[in-house]
Amino acid sequence: MQQKVLTNDLNLGAVLSVRGSVIDASFPHNLPPIQSELHAGEHQEIVIEVLTQLNDHTVRGIALTSTRGLSRGSQVIDTGHPLRVPVGQQLLGRMLNVFGQTIDLGKPIENASWRSIHHESPALVERPPRSDVFITGIKAIDLLSPLERGGKAGLFGGAGVGKTVLITELIHNVVGEHKGVSLFCGIGERCREAEELYREMKQAGVLENTVMVFGQMNEPPGARYRVGHAALTMAEYFRDDQRQNVLLLIDNIFRFIQAGTEVSGLMGELPSRVGYQPTLASDLAELEERICTTTNGSITSVQAVYVPADDFTDPSAVHTFAHLSTSVVLSRRRASEGLYPAIDLLNSSSKMLMPPIVGERHYQVAQTVRETLANYEDLKDIIAMLGLEELSREDRRTVNRARRLERFLTQPFFSTEQFTGYQGKFVSLEDSLHGCERILNDDFHDVPERALYMIGPIEEAEKATPR
Repeated sequence: MQQKVLTNDLNLGAVLSVRGSVIDASFPHNLPPIQSELHAGEHQEIVIEVLTQLNDHTVRGIALTSTRGLSRGSQVIDTGHPLRVPVGQQLLGRMLNVFGQTIDLGKPIENASWRSIHHESPALVERPPRSDVFITGIKAIDLLSPLERGGKAGLFGGAGVGKTVLITELIHNVVGEHKGVSLFCGIGERCREAEELYREMKQAGVLENTVMVFGQMNEPPGARYRVGHAALTMAEYFRDDQRQNVLLLIDNIFRFIQAGTEVSGLMGELPSRVGYQPTLASDLAELEERICTTTNGSITSVQAVYVPADDFTDPSAVHTFAHLSTSVVLSRRRASEGLYPAIDLLNSSSKMLMPPIVGERHYQVAQTVRETLANYEDLKDIIAMLGLEELSREDRRTVNRARRLERFLTQPFFSTEQFTGYQGKFVSLEDSLHGCERILNDDFHDVPERALYMIGPIEEAEKATPR
C-alpha cells in the first residue's frame, strides 16, 4: 500500500484552492519540482502530482484520487520524489492500480523496490539498428501482418469479435515460447471488463506470468493519465533488469489521450483542434517512445485503438497511427462465419512485410495470398447472383484456393480449449508459409474445405483426409 510520509523535517505547504481535481498549494520555504508527488488530507490519502509552478512559492497539481474533504489551508506534504510504483518478480499474477496497490483482494506487495514512473526513452545508441519479427504462433498475424520485436501494433475491433481472446492467446504464447513476461494495462477500462479479463486469464492459466495494471473509468483523469506510465515502468524492469522479452498490452490507448485532454482542460490550457490538448503529440510520444528494443531485451506492445466516429483524420488517430508498425483489424463478418481468429486478412497490414526484413519468400507468399483473397472478394457478387458454375475455370480455381486459405488461416487457441473442444496450436512461421504455398499450388484442391478448418500445420489436413 502507499505508505504514509512522516512530517518531521519535511517540506510542508498549505492548500490555496481546490477546483475539482486541480489543487494550488503554497510552499513558503522550498518549491517542489515538477512531477513531484504531494500528499494531503487527514490521513495523507489524497495524492497530487505537480504539473506546473505558478510562481516562487506556488505550485499547481492534479489530484490522482478524490479530493473530498480537502479545504483551503489544509496541510500538503512534499514527499521529495515523483510518483513511484513497485517493481519485481512479486508483481507477477497480481492486479494493481496506478499507485502499485493491489486491487485483487490479495496481500499487499512486500519487499519490492520502488521506481519513478517518469523515465527518458532509451537513447538511439542503446537500440539495435535492425528490425526483427516477433513470432506470435498465430498464422494469420505472422503471415500477413507480422509484429515487430520492440514495436507497436494496433488492434482494431469492436465488442464481441474476439479482442480479449486474441490478447489472452498472445499472453499464453509469449509466456510459453518466448519465456517472457506479459503486462496488461487497462486505461479507462470498465470495472466489468477488468473483472472478466482477470477471471478469463486465471481460467486460461496465463495469470502467473502476467502483471495487470488498471486505471478504471470511474477514477479521476489524473490516475487514468498516469497508469500507462506506471505499467511501462514495471515493463522496463523486466526488460532492463531481468533481460526478458515483454509483451505490453494496452486497452485502450484512446482513453489515455482522453484523460490527457481532461487534465489539460482542468489545468486551463487553451484547447487545440477538435478540443484536444495542445501537447497531444508530445504527451503520446513521451509514452510510446519508451516502448522499444534495447540491447537488454524488448518491449513489444499491442494496443487496442478506438477511432472516434470512424474518422481516421481525427488528431488522436493520426498521432497514434504515426507510432504503429502493424495494424491488426478484427472483422465482425469473419466472426459471424465462425472463422476465428476473426482477423480481416485484407485490411490488416504491417510495415515489417518487406523483403529485406521478412525475406523474399515470405513477402511473395503473403502478396499472393492477398491477391487471391482480393480476387475472391471481387467474385462474390457474381457468385451470389449467377452461381459458381457461371465462372470461368481460372476463376473457379481462384475461389477454390481462397476458401481453403481462409479456413487454413483459422486456428484453435490454447485459451479457448475448454469452450471449443479443439486442442490449441502454436504454428511456426515456416509451417504457415509451407501450408499457404501448397494451397496456392492446388495440392488441396480436391480436399474438403472442412479438413483445413481449425488445424495447425497443413500436414494435419492430410492425416484427416483418406486417400
